[in-house]
Amino acid sequence: MDEPAQYGPHRWSAGYHGADERFRGATFTVADLRDTRFVDCDLTGARIVDGCLVDVDISGWVSNLVVNGVDVTEYVESELDRRHPERVQLRTIRNADDFRAMWTTIERLWSELTERAERLPEPVRHERVADEWSYVETLRHLVFITDSWVSRTILDQERPFHPLALPQTAYNPADAAALGMKLDATPTYAEVLEARADRMAVVRRVLEDLTDADLGRPCSRPPAPGYPEEDRAVADCLGVLMEEECNHHRFAARDLTVLESRSS
Repeated sequence: MDEPAQYGPHRWSAGYHGADERFRGATFTVADLRDTRFVDCDLTGARIVDGCLVDVDISGWVSNLVVNGVDVTEYVESELDRRHPERVQLRTIRNADDFRAMWTTIERLWSELTERAERLPEPVRHERVADEWSYVETLRHLVFITDSWVSRTILDQERPFHPLALPQTAYNPADAAALGMKLDATPTYAEVLEARADRMAVVRRVLEDLTDADLGRPCSRPPAPGYPEEDRAVADCLGVLMEEECNHHRFAARDLTVLESRSS
Protein backbone atom coordinates (compact mmCIF):
# COMPACT_ATOMS: atom_id res chain seq x y z
CA MET A 1 0.00 0.00 0.00
CA ASP A 2 1.07 3.60 -0.49
CA GLU A 3 2.20 5.63 2.47
CA PRO A 4 -0.53 8.09 3.61
CA ALA A 5 1.12 11.40 4.39
CA GLN A 6 3.56 11.22 7.32
CA TYR A 7 1.54 8.59 9.12
CA GLY A 8 3.25 5.51 7.71
CA PRO A 9 1.99 2.57 5.65
CA HIS A 10 -0.99 0.68 7.02
CA ARG A 11 -0.42 -3.00 6.45
CA TRP A 12 -3.07 -4.33 8.79
CA SER A 13 -5.03 -6.63 6.52
CA ALA A 14 -2.41 -9.29 5.82
CA GLY A 15 -2.16 -10.02 9.54
CA TYR A 16 -5.85 -9.82 10.27
CA HIS A 17 -7.06 -12.69 12.49
CA GLY A 18 -3.63 -14.30 12.04
CA ALA A 19 -2.35 -15.03 8.56
CA ASP A 20 -1.85 -18.61 7.40
CA GLU A 21 1.82 -19.25 8.17
CA ARG A 22 2.15 -22.70 6.60
CA PHE A 23 4.36 -21.38 3.81
CA ARG A 24 6.55 -18.99 5.81
CA GLY A 25 10.17 -19.73 4.97
CA ALA A 26 9.17 -22.29 2.34
CA THR A 27 11.41 -23.01 -0.64
CA PHE A 28 9.99 -23.92 -4.03
CA THR A 29 12.63 -25.51 -6.24
CA VAL A 30 12.00 -26.35 -9.90
CA ALA A 31 8.30 -25.83 -9.19
CA ASP A 32 5.64 -24.99 -11.74
CA LEU A 33 3.82 -22.00 -10.21
CA ARG A 34 2.18 -20.81 -13.41
CA ASP A 35 -1.17 -19.04 -12.97
CA THR A 36 -0.83 -18.92 -9.18
CA ARG A 37 -2.60 -16.11 -7.37
CA PHE A 38 -1.47 -14.46 -4.13
CA VAL A 39 -4.14 -12.36 -2.41
CA ASP A 40 -3.35 -10.18 0.62
CA CYS A 41 -0.08 -12.07 1.21
CA ASP A 42 3.03 -10.79 2.99
CA LEU A 43 5.97 -11.54 0.68
CA THR A 44 8.55 -9.55 2.63
CA GLY A 45 12.02 -10.96 2.00
CA ALA A 46 10.86 -13.23 -0.83
CA ARG A 47 13.54 -14.15 -3.38
CA ILE A 48 12.98 -15.50 -6.87
CA VAL A 49 16.17 -16.93 -8.35
CA ASP A 50 16.46 -17.88 -12.03
CA GLY A 51 12.68 -17.57 -12.29
CA CYS A 52 10.61 -17.00 -15.39
CA LEU A 53 8.34 -13.99 -14.89
CA VAL A 54 6.19 -13.32 -17.96
CA ASP A 55 2.86 -11.45 -17.83
CA VAL A 56 3.26 -11.01 -14.05
CA ASP A 57 1.04 -8.41 -12.37
CA ILE A 58 1.94 -7.10 -8.91
CA SER A 59 -0.05 -4.63 -6.81
CA GLY A 60 0.33 -3.64 -3.18
CA TRP A 61 2.87 -2.02 -0.87
CA VAL A 62 6.18 -2.13 -2.76
CA SER A 63 9.55 -1.22 -1.25
CA ASN A 64 13.07 -2.24 -2.31
CA LEU A 65 11.81 -4.21 -5.30
CA VAL A 66 14.87 -5.46 -7.16
CA VAL A 67 14.57 -6.96 -10.64
CA ASN A 68 17.71 -8.50 -12.13
CA GLY A 69 19.87 -6.44 -9.78
CA VAL A 70 18.04 -3.16 -10.42
CA ASP A 71 15.91 -1.52 -7.71
CA VAL A 72 12.83 -0.40 -9.65
CA THR A 73 10.92 0.98 -6.67
CA GLU A 74 11.68 4.64 -7.36
CA TYR A 75 10.63 4.31 -11.00
CA VAL A 76 7.35 2.64 -10.06
CA GLU A 77 6.57 5.28 -7.43
CA SER A 78 7.40 8.23 -9.68
CA GLU A 79 5.35 6.81 -12.54
CA LEU A 80 2.36 6.25 -10.24
CA ASP A 81 2.70 9.84 -9.01
CA ARG A 82 2.73 11.09 -12.58
CA ARG A 83 -0.40 9.14 -13.48
CA HIS A 84 -2.18 9.76 -10.18
CA PRO A 85 -1.23 13.18 -8.75
CA GLU A 86 -3.64 12.67 -5.86
CA ARG A 87 -0.96 10.38 -4.40
CA VAL A 88 1.35 13.37 -4.02
CA GLN A 89 -1.42 15.41 -2.43
CA LEU A 90 -2.09 12.57 0.02
CA ARG A 91 1.56 12.37 1.09
CA THR A 92 1.79 16.10 1.75
CA ILE A 93 -1.15 16.34 4.18
CA ARG A 94 -0.10 18.22 7.28
CA ASN A 95 -3.19 19.87 8.78
CA ALA A 96 -6.99 19.90 8.86
CA ASP A 97 -7.27 22.13 5.79
CA ASP A 98 -5.12 19.64 3.87
CA PHE A 99 -7.47 16.81 4.82
CA ARG A 100 -10.47 18.85 3.65
CA ALA A 101 -8.74 19.62 0.34
CA MET A 102 -7.84 15.96 -0.08
CA TRP A 103 -11.44 14.90 0.44
CA THR A 104 -12.59 17.45 -2.16
CA THR A 105 -10.18 15.81 -4.61
CA ILE A 106 -11.50 12.35 -3.72
CA GLU A 107 -15.11 13.48 -4.18
CA ARG A 108 -14.22 14.84 -7.63
CA LEU A 109 -12.37 11.71 -8.70
CA TRP A 110 -15.23 9.40 -7.71
CA SER A 111 -17.82 11.69 -9.28
CA GLU A 112 -15.97 11.50 -12.59
CA LEU A 113 -15.60 7.74 -12.31
CA THR A 114 -19.28 7.30 -11.45
CA GLU A 115 -20.21 9.15 -14.62
CA ARG A 116 -18.21 6.56 -16.55
CA ALA A 117 -19.75 3.65 -14.67
CA GLU A 118 -23.26 4.90 -15.28
CA ARG A 119 -22.73 4.83 -19.03
CA LEU A 120 -22.39 1.06 -18.73
CA PRO A 121 -25.33 -1.34 -18.43
CA GLU A 122 -26.33 -2.34 -14.90
CA PRO A 123 -24.99 -5.93 -15.19
CA VAL A 124 -21.55 -4.65 -16.23
CA ARG A 125 -21.23 -2.62 -13.02
CA HIS A 126 -21.50 -5.94 -11.17
CA GLU A 127 -18.95 -7.66 -13.42
CA ARG A 128 -15.51 -8.59 -12.14
CA VAL A 129 -12.25 -8.18 -14.06
CA ALA A 130 -9.58 -10.82 -13.36
CA ASP A 131 -11.61 -11.82 -10.29
CA GLU A 132 -11.06 -8.42 -8.66
CA TRP A 133 -14.01 -6.68 -7.05
CA SER A 134 -16.66 -5.29 -9.37
CA TYR A 135 -17.43 -1.59 -9.36
CA VAL A 136 -20.41 -2.22 -7.09
CA GLU A 137 -18.36 -4.38 -4.72
CA THR A 138 -15.67 -1.69 -4.56
CA LEU A 139 -18.26 0.88 -3.48
CA ARG A 140 -19.56 -1.56 -0.86
CA HIS A 141 -16.02 -1.98 0.48
CA LEU A 142 -15.57 1.78 0.75
CA VAL A 143 -18.78 1.90 2.79
CA PHE A 144 -17.07 -0.54 5.16
CA ILE A 145 -13.92 1.58 5.23
CA THR A 146 -15.90 4.68 6.23
CA ASP A 147 -17.87 2.76 8.84
CA SER A 148 -14.66 1.31 10.27
CA TRP A 149 -12.20 4.18 10.16
CA VAL A 150 -14.54 7.13 10.65
CA SER A 151 -17.80 6.16 12.33
CA ARG A 152 -16.35 3.47 14.61
CA THR A 153 -12.95 4.97 15.42
CA ILE A 154 -13.30 8.74 15.19
CA LEU A 155 -17.01 8.95 16.12
CA ASP A 156 -16.75 6.05 18.60
CA GLN A 157 -19.88 4.25 17.36
CA GLU A 158 -19.98 0.59 18.35
CA ARG A 159 -22.06 -0.79 15.48
CA PRO A 160 -22.09 1.68 12.58
CA PHE A 161 -21.92 -0.94 9.84
CA HIS A 162 -24.30 -0.72 6.91
CA PRO A 163 -25.84 -4.09 5.92
CA LEU A 164 -24.30 -3.72 2.45
CA ALA A 165 -20.81 -2.95 3.76
CA LEU A 166 -18.19 -5.35 2.38
CA PRO A 167 -15.03 -5.96 4.45
CA GLN A 168 -11.71 -7.17 3.06
CA THR A 169 -11.61 -10.79 1.92
CA ALA A 170 -9.62 -11.90 4.97
CA TYR A 171 -12.23 -10.63 7.41
CA ASN A 172 -13.98 -13.33 9.42
CA PRO A 173 -17.44 -13.88 7.87
CA ALA A 174 -18.89 -14.73 11.28
CA ASP A 175 -17.70 -11.38 12.66
CA ALA A 176 -19.17 -9.57 9.67
CA ALA A 177 -22.54 -11.29 10.15
CA ALA A 178 -22.53 -10.48 13.87
CA LEU A 179 -22.03 -6.82 12.99
CA GLY A 180 -25.04 -6.87 10.66
CA MET A 181 -23.22 -7.05 7.33
CA LYS A 182 -24.84 -9.21 4.66
CA LEU A 183 -21.90 -10.45 2.64
CA ASP A 184 -24.06 -12.53 0.30
CA ALA A 185 -26.41 -9.65 -0.51
CA THR A 186 -27.05 -8.88 -4.18
CA PRO A 187 -28.04 -5.20 -4.08
CA THR A 188 -28.75 -3.04 -7.08
CA TYR A 189 -26.29 -0.40 -8.14
CA ALA A 190 -28.74 2.29 -6.98
CA GLU A 191 -28.96 0.78 -3.49
CA VAL A 192 -25.19 0.69 -3.14
CA LEU A 193 -24.79 4.19 -4.53
CA GLU A 194 -27.25 5.46 -1.91
CA ALA A 195 -25.26 3.83 0.90
CA ARG A 196 -22.02 5.18 -0.51
CA ALA A 197 -23.40 8.74 -0.78
CA ASP A 198 -24.58 8.58 2.83
CA ARG A 199 -21.14 7.51 4.06
CA MET A 200 -19.33 10.13 2.01
CA ALA A 201 -21.57 12.73 3.64
CA VAL A 202 -20.49 11.40 7.06
CA VAL A 203 -16.85 12.06 6.15
CA ARG A 204 -17.65 15.55 4.89
CA ARG A 205 -19.43 16.40 8.16
CA VAL A 206 -16.47 15.18 10.22
CA LEU A 207 -14.06 17.22 8.12
CA GLU A 208 -16.16 20.38 8.31
CA ASP A 209 -15.62 20.58 12.07
CA LEU A 210 -12.05 19.23 12.07
CA THR A 211 -9.33 21.37 13.65
CA ASP A 212 -5.59 20.88 13.76
CA ALA A 213 -5.88 20.12 17.48
CA ASP A 214 -8.24 17.24 16.68
CA LEU A 215 -5.67 15.41 14.55
CA GLY A 216 -3.71 14.05 17.50
CA ARG A 217 -6.72 12.96 19.53
CA PRO A 218 -6.45 9.22 20.31
CA CYS A 219 -9.31 6.94 19.23
CA SER A 220 -9.48 3.89 21.47
CA ARG A 221 -12.15 1.85 19.67
CA PRO A 222 -10.62 -0.40 16.96
CA PRO A 223 -11.98 -0.12 13.39
CA ALA A 224 -13.75 -3.48 13.74
CA PRO A 225 -13.61 -6.58 15.95
CA GLY A 226 -10.43 -8.50 15.19
CA TYR A 227 -8.25 -5.44 14.66
CA PRO A 228 -5.48 -4.74 17.20
CA GLU A 229 -6.66 -3.06 20.39
CA GLU A 230 -4.59 0.11 20.34
CA ASP A 231 -5.07 3.85 20.25
CA ARG A 232 -5.08 5.46 16.81
CA ALA A 233 -4.85 9.19 16.23
CA VAL A 234 -7.64 10.88 14.26
CA ALA A 235 -5.06 11.83 11.64
CA ASP A 236 -4.04 8.19 11.20
CA CYS A 237 -7.67 7.08 10.80
CA LEU A 238 -8.30 9.74 8.18
CA GLY A 239 -5.02 8.84 6.49
CA VAL A 240 -6.11 5.21 6.14
CA LEU A 241 -9.52 6.25 4.84
CA MET A 242 -8.10 8.52 2.17
CA GLU A 243 -5.39 6.08 1.16
CA GLU A 244 -8.07 3.43 0.64
CA GLU A 245 -10.18 5.86 -1.35
CA CYS A 246 -7.27 6.73 -3.66
CA ASN A 247 -6.09 3.15 -4.15
CA HIS A 248 -9.53 1.75 -4.86
CA HIS A 249 -10.25 4.60 -7.24
CA ARG A 250 -7.13 3.60 -9.16
CA PHE A 251 -8.16 -0.07 -9.25
CA ALA A 252 -11.76 0.74 -10.22
CA ALA A 253 -10.65 3.09 -13.01
CA ARG A 254 -8.31 0.40 -14.35
CA ASP A 255 -11.09 -2.19 -14.43
CA LEU A 256 -13.67 0.21 -15.86
CA THR A 257 -11.33 0.76 -18.80
CA VAL A 258 -11.42 -2.98 -19.48
CA LEU A 259 -15.21 -3.13 -19.11
CA GLU A 260 -15.66 -0.15 -21.43
CA SER A 261 -13.55 -1.83 -24.09
CA ARG A 262 -15.65 -5.00 -23.80
CA SER A 263 -18.91 -3.08 -24.03
CA SER A 264 -17.78 -1.15 -27.09
